[in-house]
Amino acid sequence: MGHLTTRYYVGMFDDSHWHFFTELGINQDEMLKRGEGFADVKSTLEYKAELHSGALVYIDSTLVSLGRKSFVHRHEMYNRSTGELAATMENVTVTFDLNARKAVPLFDHFRKSAEQFLATT
Repeated sequence: MGHLTTRYYVGMFDDSHWHFFTELGINQDEMLKRGEGFADVKSTLEYKAELHSGALVYIDSTLVSLGRKSFVHRHEMYNRSTGELAATMENVTVTFDLNARKAVPLFDHFRKSAEQFLATT
């Protein structure tokens, strides 16, 4: 149909999560060594404007809130050529013990860096 389909939006948003987590002070390699991870438990994707195949985009990300075991982050995808908001994704993500395979309280190192980021946004 000439436009991006859901699989492309989700893939780009998923890639943007790790860029954002890095801004929050998360080092994926260090987390994996400690058996720590993240698991998305809810994702809300909203399409705001059509993007055609090959469109250049950029994504802005913000931390919305921190809970005991979870946090909410929002990502906004823009059409690079027009500046128009094309889509948003808001996720609820839990901190996850990769060995026990269950949600655990936010890792102290994550909470500390995330709280500082939350205070500045």
